[in-house]
Amino acid sequence: MFNKKWVRVFFPAFIVVLWFIGAGFGGPTFGKLEEVSSNDQASFLPASAESTEAGELQAAFTESTAVPAVIVVESETEILPQELPLYEELAGQLTEVPGLEPAAEGQPAVIGPIPSEDGLAIQYIASVSDGAELGEVVIELREVLEAELPAGTEGYVTGPAGFTADLVSAFGGIDGILLAVALAAVFVILLAVYRALLLPFLVLFTSVFALATSILLVYAFALWGWIELSGQSQGILSILVIGAATDYALLLVARYREALTEFSSKWDAMKVAYRASVEPIIASGATVILALLCLLFSDLNSNRSLGPIAAIGIVFSLLAALTLLPAFLLLFGRSAFWPLRPKAGTHPTGVHGRNVTGLEGLRGVWKRVGGLISRSSRPVWIVSLLVLVAGSLGLLQLQASGVPQSSLILSPSNAVDGQDALARHFNAGAGSPVTIIAPEGQEDGVLDVLEAQEGVAEATVAADQAGDVVVRDGNVLVRATLDYQADSAEAEELVKQLRTDLDAVSPEVLVGGVTAVALDTNETAQADLTKIIPIVLVVILVVLMLLLRSVLAPLLLIGSVVLSYATALGVSALVFNNLLGFDGADASVPLFGFVFLVALGVDYNIFLMTRVREESLRIGTRPGILRGLGVTGGVITSAGVVLAATFAALGVIPILFLAQIAFIVAFGVLLDTVIVRSLLVPALAYDIGPKIWWPSKLAQHDGGAHPDRQSETEQEGRKEPAHRA
Repeated sequence: MFNKKWVRVFFPAFIVVLWFIGAGFGGPTFGKLEEVSSNDQASFLPASAESTEAGELQAAFTESTAVPAVIVVESETEILPQELPLYEELAGQLTEVPGLEPAAEGQPAVIGPIPSEDGLAIQYIASVSDGAELGEVVIELREVLEAELPAGTEGYVTGPAGFTADLVSAFGGIDGILLAVALAAVFVILLAVYRALLLPFLVLFTSVFALATSILLVYAFALWGWIELSGQSQGILSILVIGAATDYALLLVARYREALTEFSSKWDAMKVAYRASVEPIIASGATVILALLCLLFSDLNSNRSLGPIAAIGIVFSLLAALTLLPAFLLLFGRSAFWPLRPKAGTHPTGVHGRNVTGLEGLRGVWKRVGGLISRSSRPVWIVSLLVLVAGSLGLLQLQASGVPQSSLILSPSNAVDGQDALARHFNAGAGSPVTIIAPEGQEDGVLDVLEAQEGVAEATVAADQAGDVVVRDGNVLVRATLDYQADSAEAEELVKQLRTDLDAVSPEVLVGGVTAVALDTNETAQADLTKIIPIVLVVILVVLMLLLRSVLAPLLLIGSVVLSYATALGVSALVFNNLLGFDGADASVPLFGFVFLVALGVDYNIFLMTRVREESLRIGTRPGILRGLGVTGGVITSAGVVLAATFAALGVIPILFLAQIAFIVAFGVLLDTVIVRSLLVPALAYDIGPKIWWPSKLAQHDGGAHPDRQSETEQEGRKEPAHRA
């Protein structure tokens, strides 16, 4: 059928049209993701977490699901008693903001003014209705403060509502900004590598169409409630799809360009290139997909949801690279590489026989690297290993036990400033109390523990207007205000202590609230790390064994990538602590860094070692290593730079978690590309020799022993003469 000219024209055009239709529906869906997205930390916890159980029982004590907002007014001079009527009037103006509701029956929507003991601040507690647009309500509250406050004062809206609004604002425009930065970086790199005007656009269209179509499925899953979509998973999806699709595209483009120098027919060239590329591309994609799906074992809903979200993106990246890009390349042929069109008949003569080195036909930096490895393979891999081990020592400085909520937002934040003002003049935990659910009759014992505990400013039992203790489902509610900020390490340590002490009152006592949610989130994330890492390693190891038909080579590849990850994390810890001055790292950062770096780092080793195995079958293992390194060096380095640039684009979003992931993955990918894949792996494999393929037959019967052996790719290429136009 491929001999028919009309099929050769319309088949690739049909594929392109299908992708255009999918992208046409998926593109507009970007704007709808906010409708099914949530950044509420409490919703990410498992149902078994103590803070989750406490939150569910607490709901019985109030009919309101409003989100509290703490409003703080700070004055340069002491606020006199005769000035309080002015602030009472301000309370009325704040109450008029649409979207507020009373937290309890008989209470106003805005409680206050509450003067501080030092007379330099006023506090209000407002409740934002669950059905209101929280961000808009917070903006209006801040506008009222700005318009009505007297000179010499400053107003802030903080607390859960303020922080959520600022967090959503920081994620605002994530699609447009992130895509613009990432695509611009990829375009510049592709232009520099291929010096072709059209090809970068074809690769970028492949990536963008993969992302746009994947959004359709992600949106549907979130709409149906199958996954929890958040701003951070949305940003990671965009970057991962663009980076992965571009990497797969570069591998196919490199083999296609190489084949065009041997064949006149673009169809013959594509058949050879596709056959040589499809196995490593699918193996690479499958590795990443399986590694991401291991996140389903996480106990955090945010982690568990990111697995299928990102896996969907990789599936569409694979489909686009293996269908849309070949269609583009067949439609444009050699014109895709204009002005440097590859010419048939310029392909380097194949190397065969017993005495080849593997460096024949190579030139430039990769011939020099290959020569270095052939002369000094053992010193090269030992020095590379020592460099990586030295960098990994920075792990001793890694602080990944979580950070205060006020440190999550890297851009100027009214909520963060307000929290600081609150801590200066009031009990730092005001507005975000610890909530204790206890069996009826145990409230006195709970109060005794709270009053004896240093760091608890005050504690009260929920009561009705008559002063009687409120009982719901056999439980009572106790609220405790801490001396520490609700999101601080001191507050978390205090909650730990309270849980231990309150167990003596009754094992059924539950401690919840903002601090407890943060504590449970951090502890769950740290537990996930030790559980998921072994699963990911086993999955990737099995894939590599099946692909390379070996046991030893996959073990060495896994070891090299794990060491590369440790080095990237160690260097990142030094940078975060000493150069960027971060307070620490989110507890999920090591896990996400591991999944991305190990899965994506193995990609480059797959690209390298599949070509090495192909060459080893023809010319022997050691020459095959040098030739495989030489012919893949340029494309894999380009792919690594592209992926690093796309992940670095995450840094434009002023969220601590994304900034840290951006640096860890970008640095780690470059480290893996420059040292691990270019020096450590080939030098170690060269030093070991044919035994690297143990226990396959290639380990005992090296391919070089058969000088006339040709790879399947070459045999296919010589079935037809290179004369077709």
